[in-house]
Amino acid sequence: MDVKIIETKTPKELPDDSKLGFGRLFSDHMFNMDYNPEQDWHNARIESYAPIIMDPATMVLHYGQTIFEGLKAYRTSNEKIQLFRPDENMARFNRSARLMCIPQIDEAFVLHALKKLVSIDKEWVPRAPETSLYVRPTIIAMDHYLGVRPSNTYRLFIILSPVGAYYPEGFNPVTIWVTDKYVRTVRGGLGEAKTAANYAASLYGAEVAKKAGYTQVLWLDAIEQRYIEEVGTMNILFVINGELVTPPLGGNILAGITRDSVLTLARDWNIPAAERPITIDEVMAAHKDGSLQEIFGSGTAAVISPVSHLAWQDQVLTVGDGGVGPMAQRFYEAITDIQYGRAEDPFGWIVPVDEA
Repeated sequence: MDVKIIETKTPKELPDDSKLGFGRLFSDHMFNMDYNPEQDWHNARIESYAPIIMDPATMVLHYGQTIFEGLKAYRTSNEKIQLFRPDENMARFNRSARLMCIPQIDEAFVLHALKKLVSIDKEWVPRAPETSLYVRPTIIAMDHYLGVRPSNTYRLFIILSPVGAYYPEGFNPVTIWVTDKYVRTVRGGLGEAKTAANYAASLYGAEVAKKAGYTQVLWLDAIEQRYIEEVGTMNILFVINGELVTPPLGGNILAGITRDSVLTLARDWNIPAAERPITIDEVMAAHKDGSLQEIFGSGTAAVISPVSHLAWQDQVLTVGDGGVGPMAQRFYEAITDIQYGRAEDPFGWIVPVDEA
């Protein structure tokens, strides 16, 4: 299958790199591809960024059958554009598709189309330090039908957004509120899928945290309300007595690509790293005895996000001295240096975007 290219006749004005924010601006073009049982995935095309026209009965609007991914394109100092571990995003896209009863994609072809799209809109990859082009592949159910079943037709699209820091704090530490009142997912559910339902389930708790003055909410398991799972937009990691500890992948948290990158680097650096269950009580006890050294989140949007304060029930912990910890700093610098081409890539994570 070829990718048909229809370049826009009305390009937009490029934004000021210093005023990007996150997820507000979108490039000139998008990729679209359709699915039906007779033709499989077909009609692959890059065309002007434009609204998707939907019937009011379109199934995604009623039953939430949709998945998405998030990755970034980076501009190096020598003006090369490159992606970070996009093959992992494509593999996770298919894992989410399976859980949401969506037809599998050809991972290599969609990555090829994604690279073509980024190449066509390469001027939208910002040049300011620590900015990037956020890439959002999405699949939505397109049947016009009211009834609970998987759709027969789908639209896959990819849009691009030039971005700065995800959190207003940037790389400065954020504050986290732990809830034992609200839950996001359960084992055996959709927790490991990157689907709209997971994010919808997190909104109310996140708003409660925001109104209480915190950046994000940290979710506990839905059964015992003891075991730490993840933050709304990040995986979570703890440094306790020099050991890096993060909850295991068990079907109820997202298999974060940045999380995996952190664990890979830790092992390469001979830093003890464990993927194991960890309770909020263990974290509180570690803080009390002085062995809790750092907490930080990991994710594509923020890369590494240090945590300065953790609120649990009637206690608010200051993590370390409330600043950026040395391990969070080291991981942030190592990953971003690879992403922006400032350091060698010993793991084969970087995929260059060839010009169309």
